[in-house]
Amino acid sequence: MRTNGTVDDVYQTACDYAKKLVQIPVRTSDKTGFTVNRLLVPYLLDAIRAYEEGVGSIEDIDNAMKLGCGYPMGPFTLLDFVGLDTTYYITHVMYDEFKERRFASPPLLKRLVMAGWYGRKTGKGFYDYSDPNNPKANKL
Repeated sequence: MRTNGTVDDVYQTACDYAKKLVQIPVRTSDKTGFTVNRLLVPYLLDAIRAYEEGVGSIEDIDNAMKLGCGYPMGPFTLLDFVGLDTTYYITHVMYDEFKERRFASPPLLKRLVMAGWYGRKTGKGFYDYSDPNNPKANKL
């Protein structure tokens, strides 16, 4: 990530170092959300909205994105993995910056966070992890 104060040789050195570690450097500018969260957060929030609107169940939406798009995990599994509290915080940072609905936290996400359901780390989120080898979708 290049900031206003990053000089070219330092930026190139960082990219070269990543390549030496057999990593692929992804260049991005110093903007809120960078590349990944700028694209990922609206996707995750739209999944929550789709569930709230009755488009499909938690399991069906997760399976649709895994099978239909080849994603390694569905949006609700990913939300629970990242942490609903973390996602909720990120939505506020991004909404404050852009004032766009796509970054606004859906009511369900807020309710889960306020209830202390943060996902895997608390054992409850969109899924119940009381049996970690066989999580079950919560009825929300």
